[in-house]
Amino acid sequence: MIAIIDYGVGNLFSLTASLKYLGAETKVTGRKEDIKAADRIILPGVGAFEDAIAKLRATGLVDTIIEETAKGKPLLGICLGMQLLFRESHEYGVHEGLGLIDGQVASIEEELTAQGIDGLKVPHIGWNPLRFDEDEPLFKYIKQGDCVYYVHSFYGRDCEQSLIADSMYGIRITGAVRNGTVYGTQFHPEKSGEVGLNILRAFMEV
Repeated sequence: MIAIIDYGVGNLFSLTASLKYLGAETKVTGRKEDIKAADRIILPGVGAFEDAIAKLRATGLVDTIIEETAKGKPLLGICLGMQLLFRESHEYGVHEGLGLIDGQVASIEEELTAQGIDGLKVPHIGWNPLRFDEDEPLFKYIKQGDCVYYVHSFYGRDCEQSLIADSMYGIRITGAVRNGTVYGTQFHPEKSGEVGLNILRAFMEV
């Protein structure tokens, strides 16, 4: 069973629909018992980092998530859910994350400006080719250059030791990270068509 963590942040319908299409047993939950009983965990999320991490901490689930992943239980953070895995975020202040991925979350717009890159809109919304490490099990059913769907204004950086995929949007955008069995995708696999379904299928097998 895949436990999809519900902490009041994000639309869960397309994610649960995609997983059910793939034949996965899912449970949208905010209960520790369900997370402990699950084979895998998904942490979704949309919106602002500060609000999301506060809501996640308010559920009392943070210790459970950290304990279960320490045992080797696979976890997939999606979009803001991936960013919450990082050590800290610099989105309108400095905010502490879960610390499961070393690195920080930073502004795309500020980095584009710092590098003198004009003409790219932020938020970054749309389809971009994905480059990834060939030996990563999360990508075993897709091919280099397959496009995935992004919608975000902040991105993970200083995370080279965990980086497993990226896309270019003027700057190098962290597409996916991994630390042991903790995975994160900045893009939305549940909104990325057949490519995204194949990434979710691979996560069901890690």
